[in-house]
Amino acid sequence: METQLIGVDTSGRQVVDLTGAVSSFCEGKGDGLVHVFAPHATAGVALMELGSGSESDLVEAVERLLPRDDRYRHRHGATGHGADHVLPVFISPSMVLPVFDGTLQLGIWQKWCWWTPTRTIPIGRCASASCPADRSAPAGMIGEPSAFTLGSS
Repeated sequence: METQLIGVDTSGRQVVDLTGAVSSFCEGKGDGLVHVFAPHATAGVALMELGSGSESDLVEAVERLLPRDDRYRHRHGATGHGADHVLPVFISPSMVLPVFDGTLQLGIWQKWCWWTPTRTIPIGRCASASCPADRSAPAGMIGEPSAFTLGSS
């Protein structure tokens, strides 16, 4: 298994496109599955169309579903923060997609994105992408995960 850490800059936004980073990671990997995981209690990954206003629609839908008020028992931090901890039930922290001949398989308009309910958590979050290692590499020769940041301006 090969894993790469993907730095995610969420400064000022709630949706970050991971598609390019995950597609690049899959290049040369052959056929298999790629798994992306957001190791955070208040973040998730999803497939959706981006750039057409869908990001704002998602934000509004989540705010209707999980209002940011004082109804939650989990109350540390800002008012409504308890909703952030319920979010992963609706937007999973992980997802698996097929890879054919080193190409991430997505439907038309689909993008793989990171979602976080708060705009105030800056760079420092990361996702991990994992898939079977390149078949040409000798068994047991998988190195340390590489890392980079995407979404920074």
